[in-house]
Amino acid sequence: MKYFRFIGGLLALCFLLSGCEQSETASPAGNAPTVSYITVTPTVYTMEAKMQGRVVASREAQVRPQVTGIVKERLFDEGDSVTQGQVLYQLDPTTYASAYNEAKADVASAKASVETARLKDERYASLLAIDGVSQQDADDAHADYLEAAADIAKYEAALETAKINLEFTKIKAPISGRIGISTVTEGALVTAEQDTALATIRQLDPIYVDMTKSSKALLQLRKLLGSKNISQGTATVSLELEDGSDYQYEGQMKMQEVSVNSSTGAVTLRAQFSNPQGLLLPGMFVRGTVNEAVDENAILVPQQGIYHSANGDAFAYVINDANTIEKRVVKTLEAVGNKWLIGSGLSTQDKLLVEGSIKIRPDSQVEPVEVTMDASGEMVVISEKTHNLNVDSTAMTGV
Repeated sequence: MKYFRFIGGLLALCFLLSGCEQSETASPAGNAPTVSYITVTPTVYTMEAKMQGRVVASREAQVRPQVTGIVKERLFDEGDSVTQGQVLYQLDPTTYASAYNEAKADVASAKASVETARLKDERYASLLAIDGVSQQDADDAHADYLEAAADIAKYEAALETAKINLEFTKIKAPISGRIGISTVTEGALVTAEQDTALATIRQLDPIYVDMTKSSKALLQLRKLLGSKNISQGTATVSLELEDGSDYQYEGQMKMQEVSVNSSTGAVTLRAQFSNPQGLLLPGMFVRGTVNEAVDENAILVPQQGIYHSANGDAFAYVINDANTIEKRVVKTLEAVGNKWLIGSGLSTQDKLLVEGSIKIRPDSQVEPVEVTMDASGEMVVISEKTHNLNVDSTAMTGV
């Protein structure tokens, strides 16, 4: 009797388990998983490039002596602003003043000699007419006159040279700007065209910032500018200083070097900035952000909608009109905050899956719910495709 009861219990348990399995199989088979998507829409996007740079003076001139002499006086304060033509150093002018006076006397003597030679030439010419002198004597007198006249030009040139050398004892600023540390003091001997500069003058307003960009990045930019939806940017440049603060003035891109540095593979770009307070100093390290291009129909999508395979290829899941999942290979250009800038693979009005990827696979049927990303990066439901869906928008922040 106990045996039959045991057998009956086993049979009942088997029937019960079989019924549960059939009901479990049949019940969810027709229910597609619920996923969230955004509608891909184009937007205007400004493409900016961040580059490292160094501050460079817009003009720089080294002060060097053009004559040899002893520094008699320094006529500026180190670090001051100086103007072009301002006297910076005074050399002892005694020797050069003496040479100038001597050259001046030589000119006076030459003028006296030419007057004597002229009178003799005229007299001999008159005597030659009455055969009072020989032709040879008349020719010699005329030649002496011409030689004396030529000597005047020679002595006047020597006088001009002596005057210039005397003026060179006043060493003047070749440009306007801020002058640095002097390498000599009063009493020092300086020589013409010496290797060591007496001081350096730099013009700091306006001022340049030299930045470097790889030649590969330049080629990519040119290709982008060839696209119909992408136009040239404003070429404005903003700066971040070494302490992380932003420089208050915007600059303008002025030029691009015409050659690539063979050791670094980079090209130098130069921007010009106003520097009225002298905050930017030559040699300072900065970071520049350049407005390079504007994409009128850029596609920016949330990063949680883009996935990467083991080999690094990017892909996305798109929901078609039949609510079926399609896998798309996409090309990402750059990260923009919490979004990706897409180069290819997605089109306007595509339904990009952003939540629920763990529930699906390519060609699977889904129940889509449209969401949008708010300013904080949260996903917020904007429409529901199922009558029984209850979505907490604050929980839908990504995959």
